[in-house]
Amino acid sequence: MTEPANNSRRHSASVVDGPGKAASRAMLRAVGFNDDDFNKPQVGIASTWSMVTPCNSHIGELAEFARDGADAAGGKGVIFNTITISDGIANGTEGMKYSLVSREVIADSIETVVGCEGFDGVVAIGGCDKNMPGCVMGLARLNRPSVFVYGGTIMPGKGHTDIVSVFEAMGAHSRGDINLIELKNIEESAIPGPGSCGGMYTANTMASAIEALGMSLPGSSAQNAISQAKRDDCKAAGEAVLALLGCDIKPSDIMTREAFENAVTVVIALGGSTNAVLHLIGMARTIGVELTLADFTEIGKRVPVLADLRPSGHYMMSELVAIGGIQPLMKILLDAGLLNGDCLTVTGKTLADNLADVEPYPMGQQIIAPLGNPIKAESHLRILFGNLAPEGAVAKITGKEGTRFSGSARVFGSEEEAQARINDGTVVAGDVVVIRYEGPKGGPGMREMLTPTSAIMGRGLGNDVALITDGRFSGGSHGFVVGHVSPEAFDGGPLALVQDGDPITIDAEADTIDVDVSDEDMMRRRAAWQQPEPRYTRGVLAKYARLVSSASTGAVTDHE
Repeated sequence: MTEPANNSRRHSASVVDGPGKAASRAMLRAVGFNDDDFNKPQVGIASTWSMVTPCNSHIGELAEFARDGADAAGGKGVIFNTITISDGIANGTEGMKYSLVSREVIADSIETVVGCEGFDGVVAIGGCDKNMPGCVMGLARLNRPSVFVYGGTIMPGKGHTDIVSVFEAMGAHSRGDINLIELKNIEESAIPGPGSCGGMYTANTMASAIEALGMSLPGSSAQNAISQAKRDDCKAAGEAVLALLGCDIKPSDIMTREAFENAVTVVIALGGSTNAVLHLIGMARTIGVELTLADFTEIGKRVPVLADLRPSGHYMMSELVAIGGIQPLMKILLDAGLLNGDCLTVTGKTLADNLADVEPYPMGQQIIAPLGNPIKAESHLRILFGNLAPEGAVAKITGKEGTRFSGSARVFGSEEEAQARINDGTVVAGDVVVIRYEGPKGGPGMREMLTPTSAIMGRGLGNDVALITDGRFSGGSHGFVVGHVSPEAFDGGPLALVQDGDPITIDAEADTIDVDVSDEDMMRRRAAWQQPEPRYTRGVLAKYARLVSSASTGAVTDHE
């Protein structure tokens, strides 16, 4: 109880060692500590358990396995909770404005608890979209030996359905293609139990990126939520933190520039979500690594899309799990010189060491294409610049939508306005739907446009209508869509000046996005433009709007 602190107890020792900390020990005895526990490194287990969403409804049990792993390895695990919200539930509502905000709240809360309680190491377990980057940003700020654990993927619903099937069925119903009974049947069967949304949407994208980054144990990103493999992963994570403490390996040793390049590479190969751009830049800035939109373009020139996964492809994450997950894919990329194998990981070994004995995918599998015959030769994540996006915009163009779209602007000042006009047939083929004042500050919160993009697909306009916004997209969105337009309209970006009927061209080969309006006309419009009043003046959304950076720099709130 009063032994000198060793290197693995550098934080907890100041909380519990010596006669002057008797009150601290008394409090901890009441939650299960005994004399021996005060001499052990303390490992905080950050759980995102919640019955708010199936993505996180099982994580309470997983946190207990992580705690048991830390205890078995000679530490003292202490479980605490942080929040989660559900994009799938909130999408299309005012509540969705809290989604990206929750990423910052999660990072803040993990930093707050661990910093206050003096935990020596951390295991963070996340499930829904913002949990994962929020957890990793919290770990990066603390820079204590840490492991991130993904809660795992959901199983497919009846008829190979998932949450996006429901959103698109809503669009099909509004068009009259299916009746209410058919819609209800999909609603009742698409989400069969716990786990994160089943395609290569944002949750599975970020889990894969974090494993490639080196902050998760090998295989963590490709396990079913309800499985022995996931329980074992959590237990191993608790044990791994004790090993990291012994070697004094911290996130800053793992989350290097080269590691972020590995993460971007894997996201591209998997055909991952546009949100990965926002989150990886935010995570990099938090640990002090320079990562920009231009890096996604440069890496994308040499990395092909190999995975035939939803939303643009056919398969679900559970089917990729069944053939080996992302480890064989990473081995393919490493052998081709597309990954840096020297990067350190939470195993204490390099990425190349972790992949050395990985078996290839089984013969005949159809999910991962050969490197020599990719689904797309270059990245599907296109970083566009032009007079509509001087600081950049992010598009997800798989090639199935085509690579160029020209049309006439149909302008809306909010997601709700656009949704109503899509549903009532006002939006027609040839339109470029412009949804503005939905950026980080203007929304505030940069809502995902899954509901309008799904409605467009459901109404059969996926090949005939484009959508651009200073908001963002769900990993489940597909079609000719461009988000993260920067500067955002609320800050006076060019998107604020677009008018109905303006010709807009999106070119995913030249990586440009332009409105065909003269500079003189744009200057006249700018002179007449006035910034709207903030939509919120009190509370967390107002605080976020005052603090948040541009989407082009990760939409973070702790920037300099």
